[in-house]
Amino acid sequence: MDLRNQISIDVPLEFRITRPVACPYLDGRMEQRLAADIDGFANQHDTLAKAGFRRVENWVYKPICAGCNACLPLRIPSGNGRAGGLTISRNQRRVLNRNRDLTRRILPNHSRADHYDLFARYLDSRHSDGQMAEMDEDSYTAMVSSSPIETVLVEYRLDDNPVAVMMLDLQHDGLSAVYSFFEPDLTDRSLGTFMVLDCAAIALEMDLPFLYLGYYIENSRKMSYKNRFQPAEVLRNGIWTAL
Repeated sequence: MDLRNQISIDVPLEFRITRPVACPYLDGRMEQRLAADIDGFANQHDTLAKAGFRRVENWVYKPICAGCNACLPLRIPSGNGRAGGLTISRNQRRVLNRNRDLTRRILPNHSRADHYDLFARYLDSRHSDGQMAEMDEDSYTAMVSSSPIETVLVEYRLDDNPVAVMMLDLQHDGLSAVYSFFEPDLTDRSLGTFMVLDCAAIALEMDLPFLYLGYYIENSRKMSYKNRFQPAEVLRNGIWTAL
């Protein structure tokens, strides 16, 4: 009797450790990551995300840097979670009011030419010396469309032109902000802050308790801004605690 089609083998998720590279956030530090390809393991994503892993394309990763624990996963409440509602400061309310003329659309995670043009302008202005500076349109398309889980693009338009885009993963306990970019010339609008506030509102509309914002690094100018959103929780020693 041929039993080959009746036998199933559970293949474990395989983790790898990356080679050390210069840390993009803290001078003089080296970065290493624990990473796994979850293509075919999509059902494990949410558990890994709750444990501090982040997604990029089909991979999840978390820092495991020797002698450094500066990267802390951070999440904020949507307004309907156990941590209480998101507090909107006076300055953040002004940001919301300044952007009331924007039109929001939630789109499938497909590459669009006008989004890529905006992305390229953003990188050239804000991150020309960063790891993503050399990304071409094919690399951008892979970043946006390669996802083993449900992912959407939240687009904001002004006068029928996209001025900001946030890529969000949908998790069982919240939304996860994977990447965002915006029109660099519109500095007075504080579009980065606006997108975080609006995506927290989207999570609330979906009855999801949290918006995950990636890693918080207290001594990094690129990452420390996240403590402006309160109350916030960070993952320390496997436990989500108030920042």
